[in-house]
Amino acid sequence: MRDFTNKTAVITGAGSGIGRALALRLADHGTNLALSDIDSAGLAETAGRCDKAGVAVVSHELDVADRRAVLDYAGAVRSEFGPVNLVVNNAGVSLGATVEEMTWEDFDWLFGIDFWGVAHGTKAFLPDLIASGDGHLVNVSSVFGLMGIPSQSAYNAAKFAVRGFTESLRQEMIIAGHNVGVTCVHPGGIKTNIVVNGRGAGRSPDEIAEAGRQFEKIAFTKPDSAATAILKGVRRNAPRVLIGPDARLFDLIPRVIGPRYEDIAARLARRAGAADRLG
Repeated sequence: MRDFTNKTAVITGAGSGIGRALALRLADHGTNLALSDIDSAGLAETAGRCDKAGVAVVSHELDVADRRAVLDYAGAVRSEFGPVNLVVNNAGVSLGATVEEMTWEDFDWLFGIDFWGVAHGTKAFLPDLIASGDGHLVNVSSVFGLMGIPSQSAYNAAKFAVRGFTESLRQEMIIAGHNVGVTCVHPGGIKTNIVVNGRGAGRSPDEIAEAGRQFEKIAFTKPDSAATAILKGVRRNAPRVLIGPDARLFDLIPRVIGPRYEDIAARLARRAGAADRLG
């Protein structure tokens, strides 16, 4: 897919961050948009801004973890636009907790959105992408789909799962001869609300807010730059898109050091924790 004009794109998590940036960029390209998010206020703001570009926009409040809701949503989009050309499964949440301390409820909550949300969106819209004859699927993983990080086990599990699911699907599309491109995206630190809106075992709202402020300081990339990189990857039919210098580093470390990176990262995290306690 090299041209987005008069095409139809579906974007989850469009109420803020990368999803909003993609929606605005595609609206400027003349792409019709089906936007969804669980945040109705943020979604309404995105849709209103896209409306000004003169493209057709429909928005739905949607919990991507709800399979029936996603399938019904796909039917509604199909009725509105016909087969879609581009699907971006972008919605995601975060959870800071060790395996020992996390609750099953939080684990299920994160996996329902970060992995099952991607799987639901893929299964629901894949027939449309195939029928369009010019389809492309983008599934958003993370740099945490490239390396394991302490206190991020649930997030790592979901994002590694997205990566494996997407890489397998790309091969299946090639084998079947379908004209559907498939891209897995690994953003580094993007200036979004994912940490502030996330959960953390035993952390108060103030502590989560502080974690969000600290994340903001180390997030290298703005959502608009991420959107640019993703659409460039779609045009190139890239199997993988790394976003930000930190993403390239996360990709490099396991390939150079191998699994020993786990021991090094654990020692660094332990020292950082000791320094925090002393500070």
